Amino acid sequence: MRVTVVGGGVIALLTAVECALGGHRVTVVDQGPIPYSRATSFDQHRILRALHPADPRSTAAALSAHRHWLDLEELLATRFYERVGALTVLPPAAADEGALLLTGAGGHARTLTAAALADRYPHLSLDGALAGVLEEDAGVLLAERVLAACVGWLKWRPGIDLVAHRPVVAVDGERGRVRLADGRVLDADGVLVAVGPWARGLLPERVAKTLTLHRQSLLYCRVPGEQAEAWAATPAIPALGTRRGAWLIPPVAGTALKVTSAALCREADDITDHRTPEEYQHELAAEFGDLLPGFSPAWVLGSKDCYYLSYAETGGPLVVSLGGAAHAYAACGGSSFKFAPLIARTLADRVLGRVPAPTGLAALDTAPLDASL
Repeated sequence: MRVTVVGGGVIALLTAVECALGGHRVTVVDQGPIPYSRATSFDQHRILRALHPADPRSTAAALSAHRHWLDLEELLATRFYERVGALTVLPPAAADEGALLLTGAGGHARTLTAAALADRYPHLSLDGALAGVLEEDAGVLLAERVLAACVGWLKWRPGIDLVAHRPVVAVDGERGRVRLADGRVLDADGVLVAVGPWARGLLPERVAKTLTLHRQSLLYCRVPGEQAEAWAATPAIPALGTRRGAWLIPPVAGTALKVTSAALCREADDITDHRTPEEYQHELAAEFGDLLPGFSPAWVLGSKDCYYLSYAETGGPLVVSLGGAAHAYAACGGSSFKFAPLIARTLADRVLGRVPAPTGLAALDTAPLDASL
């Protein structure tokens, strides 16, 4: 089959890999370079963990995704997964429940008491009334390296065409036709539009209105030399147990310490720029000043605002049928990255006319939203 994939982020590229593995001819097209540096998934790193408290289906799906990431490291012949572990800070009862949930799903976890957390991570200032679930078989995906590995692999496959710097202006799902801004038309048997936050215009207006645009502020920091050893033994922390939803990714493989908070995620009307307003930089610095002993603005190397879409009805991602064998996927922040191998496989199934294998993720295992209705 001939497949056109619109997008230069992790979902688009991994779907292209899935189609190429099946021997299909694939054209990947994007408005910028491939991989696209403004893609939602383009960043230094992303957390790979399994535990989703009180959510057995997502926890099981994350364990499956973890296995797929290990396979992808081997397939793409690139190391991009740093197994530093993942720590979720919770109230003690919830931590016990989380550890049981994860082990019951086939994962490995242990609970750390407040005293154990304080002893193990003295460079973190955690609430003394909290505990933690430590997943040792988890860690950090080097996101930019993942994207580069996908592109490097695709370039050497027969029947693969990477079309960079060509904006897409229209998609005709019924005819499998993708029209570029320069007038070129790509015809295919199947089409995937991995919708970035700037590409809502490629969807019918009725569907585009169901997607909410979010803007998230991040700080990238350098840890002081005297703390380097402690941070080298620090896991990714998707939840620091704070009311504002603070989380961080430690410095690994030459990357910076990344810190942010769910409180700094807000709805936006449009994409304007990627600069973090000074007020939000100060707000994050103050928040982590209470969480990281010795933290100061001098740690900050830079900041960035990123954008992502979510389906207003569920707050998660959305799969859309564009007619024929054409589909679109609207991503939901960093959560799509850890599930990307599962997402790519089921999207490839849909585009290729196969029955999608179950993923355990509700947004993918239900019928896609029909854009023609």
